[in-house]
Amino acid sequence: MLKFALVGNPNSGKTTLFNALTGSTAHVGNWPGVTVDKRIGTYKKSDDPVDIVDLPGIYSLSPYTPEEVIARNFILNERPDCVINIVDVTNLERNLYLTTQLMELDVPMVVALNMTDVLDKRGDRIDVKALEKRIGLPVVEISALKGNNVDTLMSRAIEAIKTPRAAVSVLKESALGSAISNAEIALKLKEVEAPLFHAVKLVEKDTIEVETHPAEARAAEAFIKENLINDQFNGDTEAAIADARYKYITQHFSSTLTRARKQSYDELSKSDKADKVLTHKWAGIPIFLVIMFAIFHLTFSENFLYLGSIIPSFGEWCGVEGSAAKGVFFAGGLNSPGVILFNALDLLTSSIGGWIGAGLEGLGVNPVLISLLIDGAWGGIASVLSFLPQILVLFLFFSILEDTGYMARVAFMLDRIFRRFGVSGRAFMPMIMGFGCSVPAMINTRTMADEKERQATVRVIPFFSCGAKMPILLAIAGAIATMVDGLNADLITYGMYLLGIVVALVSLLVMRNTTQRGEASPFIMELPTYHIPGFKNLMLHLWDKAKHFIQKAFTIILVSCIAIWFLSNFGWSWNYVGEEGMDQSILASIGRLIQPIFTPLGFGSQLNENGWVFAVAAVLGLIAKEDVIAAFGALAACLGGTLLGGMEEGVEEVAVMVAATGIDVPALISFIAFNMLTVPCFAAVATARGEIGKEKFKWTLLFWIVVSYLVSSIVYTVGIAVWSIAIWAAVAVLTTVGIVAYNKAMDKKENEKRLLNERK
Repeated sequence: MLKFALVGNPNSGKTTLFNALTGSTAHVGNWPGVTVDKRIGTYKKSDDPVDIVDLPGIYSLSPYTPEEVIARNFILNERPDCVINIVDVTNLERNLYLTTQLMELDVPMVVALNMTDVLDKRGDRIDVKALEKRIGLPVVEISALKGNNVDTLMSRAIEAIKTPRAAVSVLKESALGSAISNAEIALKLKEVEAPLFHAVKLVEKDTIEVETHPAEARAAEAFIKENLINDQFNGDTEAAIADARYKYITQHFSSTLTRARKQSYDELSKSDKADKVLTHKWAGIPIFLVIMFAIFHLTFSENFLYLGSIIPSFGEWCGVEGSAAKGVFFAGGLNSPGVILFNALDLLTSSIGGWIGAGLEGLGVNPVLISLLIDGAWGGIASVLSFLPQILVLFLFFSILEDTGYMARVAFMLDRIFRRFGVSGRAFMPMIMGFGCSVPAMINTRTMADEKERQATVRVIPFFSCGAKMPILLAIAGAIATMVDGLNADLITYGMYLLGIVVALVSLLVMRNTTQRGEASPFIMELPTYHIPGFKNLMLHLWDKAKHFIQKAFTIILVSCIAIWFLSNFGWSWNYVGEEGMDQSILASIGRLIQPIFTPLGFGSQLNENGWVFAVAAVLGLIAKEDVIAAFGALAACLGGTLLGGMEEGVEEVAVMVAATGIDVPALISFIAFNMLTVPCFAAVATARGEIGKEKFKWTLLFWIVVSYLVSSIVYTVGIAVWSIAIWAAVAVLTTVGIVAYNKAMDKKENEKRLLNERK
């Protein structure tokens, strides 16, 4: 099968083109480095299927970043049949810099001029035929976002592989051309593949190349000195080559692009004008927080725009009493879009459960089997599935922020703040991906050059609550809102997400000043132009999320629900005890055994005889966070409580458990905090182990347990006794003093070591 590689700058539209070609649901993010590992899909519209490999976004083939190493090694070692070089035509000169490097490889190649729709909108024009003639490669205008000309691009690429291509360099006529030619001859004698590319890198004094071919590197350096080449750059051949590339691009390629009007130096584009507000030094972060709150309000609020509070008569009129349809759209006010969708699916799943139960009773099925199917299997799955709409609504908003280019601005703004915590703005990218799933977020840390900074980031990613934790937040927040008048579920949810972010930042600060000491790595990024996201890409992303969520619901969660039902309905003698005898069940005895562990967190021994259910739910969450809400559904049914009605599914189950256990609000918030911050699901645990290594992972596991236990204890103790803030503040001060003393001792030790090395 043919193999084509997509190569281009960050934000040039590679992953969008990948989706357009393969129909893949690879995530599209409008920031540098979102594609960390290569992604493979299949293009099926040609006579023979073609494997499409989406490589990381890179600015050059020099080994400065992990992304560049991945892309470079793939092209050199795996030798794709064709390289499709995606060029952002709105930034032609900068993008063609990479093109001039790819031309030095003897691999068939096609240039895809992307974002031509943006060019047309500006009234600019590019002479494709002239550029194709001057560059000596097939050039195709496309719009990856709209899917324009992508099939034509593949046709040209398939045609290109039929003719072998000789490597060429735009540097042959430069001052270093003779040095490059000599190095190329030497490498050809050694039968090195892609000798021209390696020759250029030798003259550049590329680290990898010098280590691979030390004799040729010394010969190239001697030749340059003997012939007095590169005097202008004081021996910096890398700078000389970069300068030569840009000069060639300007002289030969830039003139093919004709702009409708020249923008004056002081004139601001629309993106620049938006950035003056959205990335303002003082207003930028508050605006980001307001945008985030608006997203949470649109997703979780039962009092949309607070109309029920602002207009009392409106709030009274839209109470939940009445028809089912009224309950879907109204609560204490008009429901937000996310809650409306949640209520609609909840109504459907509840109705299905009722129909199945009535049908089984009518058929005279054994009550135990009915309980297994309705209370165990369907009850748990329905509890989880009901939250799917809100999860999708939340990630729709996040995807829009990413694809418009706004998240890249947030990374830029947070770089200033993150550096105070010992990490660069690059760490924000995998962290924000943690809101979706910790697994790809942890993999995304491979873009970080500093190993200690990367380890610290992997450890705090689970604190950015993933979609699997959302049902826990929503169910308990909804129950708390019914217990405390005037408190909205969206405010609680937003506050808990902020708590996770704060804990992550404090943890980074502590680690980067103790076990993971080091300077934040440099962070250079380009802010892409704002643009409207593609509808198809957004829908592909949401479908991918929904598909995996549903698959998980009907596999891991289904098995967990059945196991919970069995353990809570049978005793150690394998006798059926049912709902009334649940205190004699296997699960109850296990729960009572582990319950005291959670006493400092508020859901331990201080609860009544049924209090063990929260301990069991917390432990089940270590397998999969969705199991917590599934456990709520199964355990609430087993507790024999009467569902109150008028509440969303999940919230009702928590209300039953609150009534049955006597748990208070501070303990419920502590329960949320513990599940947000503790050991993530098995998949994330396995990913973290693979990313940071077996030896260091055991400390990461301990870190998650200690942080979640400590923060949850603080939340609970402060909730029941405000004066305990003074105690925790004293602990924080003593910890800070200890860290400062540790840093001084380490700095002294490092200075002594440095002085000793200098004397040697």
